[in-house]
Formats: sequence, C-alpha cells, structure tokens
Amino acid sequence: MTAPVLYLPHGGGPMPLMNDPAHAALIAFLRAIGTRYPKPAAIVLISGHWEARVPALNAAAQPALLFDYYGFPPETYQITYPAPGKPELAMHIAELLRAGGFASELVRDRGYDHGVFVPLKLVYPDADVPIVQLSLIKGLDAAQHIALGRCLSPLREQDVAIVGSGMSFHNLQAIFAGERADLRAASDRFDQWLRDTVTDPALSETARSEALAQWQQAPYARFCHPREEHLIPLHVCYGAANAPGRVLFNEALMGHKVSGFGW
Repeated sequence: MTAPVLYLPHGGGPMPLMNDPAHAALIAFLRAIGTRYPKPAAIVLISGHWEARVPALNAAAQPALLFDYYGFPPETYQITYPAPGKPELAMHIAELLRAGGFASELVRDRGYDHGVFVPLKLVYPDADVPIVQLSLIKGLDAAQHIALGRCLSPLREQDVAIVGSGMSFHNLQAIFAGERADLRAASDRFDQWLRDTVTDPALSETARSEALAQWQQAPYARFCHPREEHLIPLHVCYGAANAPGRVLFNEALMGHKVSGFGW
C-alpha cells in the first residue's frame, strides 16, 4: 500500500493541545487523520520550525521534545510525546538525498520541535509511530524544496508517510490585528489560489510545479507569508507526490482561512 503525503496545519504554538476554542476545527481534523488513513510503519516529518544549511535528519533513537514556543502556561512545557526515532530510516533517507544531488547531515542532539509533537500528539496519541524529522534548507528556495520532496517519493512504497507541518497562512501581525474584513479578503484570495493550484486536475505537473515554485507571484502572497517557512513544507509534500492534491482541511483559524492537503 502506498503511504500518504499530508500537509497539515499545526496551529499556534501548543494551543491545539490546550483545547483552545479557536482551534476546535483543527483539533477535530487532526484527531480524525489518525483514523482516516492506515497507520504507517514510520513518518518523515518536515516542520516549518527547523532550517539547516543542508537537509538535516534527526537520527536519534529516542528524541526529546524541543519546547520552541514562549509565554504559554507552565503545563505546556511538561507535554510528553515519546515517539521513537528510526536511525536506520534516517540513514536510508540520506542515501536517497545523495542520489538526488543533496548533501545531508545526520543530527542526534535535537528534539522534536512543536511542529512535530503538537499535531502528531493529536493524530497518533499513543506515540507508537517512529518519526524522522527532516529540516528545511536555509534560503527556503521553493523549487529546491520541490526537488527535495521528489527524493523522498520512494519511501511511500515502503509504508513511510511523508508529512509537512506548517500553516498555509502565517502572518502573525495580521492575526494579532483581530478581525478585519480587508485582511480576511486578502488572505482568502491567496487561499483560493493555493487550493486551485494544488488541486486542479487540468494542470500539468510541469505547470503546477512552476506555479508553486513561483508562489510569490500569487495574490497577496507576501501578506500571507512575510517569511515562508510555514509554507515550504507544502512544496516538499508536492514534490514527493507529483500529482494533484485534495483539500483535507479549509477552515478559519485565528481569523484567516487555513488549508491542509493530502495525496
């Protein structure tokens, strides 16, 4: 069975694990993912919260958690998620990346950041699926990350799911500005462009790849992503799938539409 590719919103910091009412739709969605697809043998997860000079792979056997958020209640720094790593899979991925022209680095002293443990604690609360976290590449070049994803594609036939964890809208200043019709209209335009681009079956994969590589030309692209680290995991996912995606989630989150996709 071919394992899925998923681009999942992970919400604001640990708020989905705090049962925050503004995250209710996202919480329900993430909990349902674990029952919607067969449990894979392992997950490769690309989070918007790790960038490195070359693609870095967490090769620890039992990674700790990295609480890379600030100003939340004390209990959010006591969260546990003891999902194992899979060092042999990390080494296999390094070989796939090398074959695709990417140097890589194995890292054993970094914990899972909240882009990993927040969504996956809802998807697989038993923490029984091994995870290898893969970093983004500094510079955040979209086409480069599509190519990175293509290197991961063979993993799907080995029952390894590929998960991108980010947010399709990530302008914190706009979120903190509160409900404003003009800001919401702008983010809606980008969200519509993104959904059309990812899902349109009439687009050739060459055209889809080019459009995603040139995402900054989309309506209100830089408004929605002043910095694109939360969008680029989607490019890795698309590269791994190289096919039209499906919209799995499209709901308002903290005042703006956020989308999740699956292949």
